[in-house]
Amino acid sequence: MSTPILQKHYKEKVVPNLSKKLGYTNPHQVPRLEKIVVTSCMGKAPDRKVAVDDAVNEIAKITGQRPSITYSKKAVANFKLREGEALGARVTLRGERMWEFLHRFINITSPNIRDFRGISSKSFDGRGNYAVGFNDQSIFPEIEIDQIKRQIGFDLIFVTSAPTDAEGRELLAELGMPFRDLKKADEEAPATATAQ
Repeated sequence: MSTPILQKHYKEKVVPNLSKKLGYTNPHQVPRLEKIVVTSCMGKAPDRKVAVDDAVNEIAKITGQRPSITYSKKAVANFKLREGEALGARVTLRGERMWEFLHRFINITSPNIRDFRGISSKSFDGRGNYAVGFNDQSIFPEIEIDQIKRQIGFDLIFVTSAPTDAEGRELLAELGMPFRDLKKADEEAPATATAQ
């Protein structure tokens, strides 16, 4: 199987660009994307068990990998939630699947979003990892709109080896992440951004 386009781009372009821009002397210092976690929580759905099954099927279509079911750690009376009850689904993408998913997200999914002007570059966690949420699965081309049973929201978490948010932001921007407010973020670089 051939190397994914974005992985090749990372090795050939991103590593030298970041080394030059951020002053790394060793190519192993250059931050890398370690994994992408796709999660969905159906905690508020009245038919939670069926909703979780729907989320599992939709995430499997989007990522090409079967997700695992997440369970509640404690009971929450307000949500009529019992301890150990199925609550959502999550999948962790690594290697070729991760690179293929990121390529599709940047080049196909993002432009699919109505009135898309870019995603916020502020949702970093203080350790170089980035999270973004979407409230509707129809932005993903793998989903057939007439087959949608319910609206399912997703969180995408991009886990990097970057020690700081600024370095994580540079890595994702070099990979083509469509940030809308990159110039503003550069001016505010010393302040740490919080995840949404």
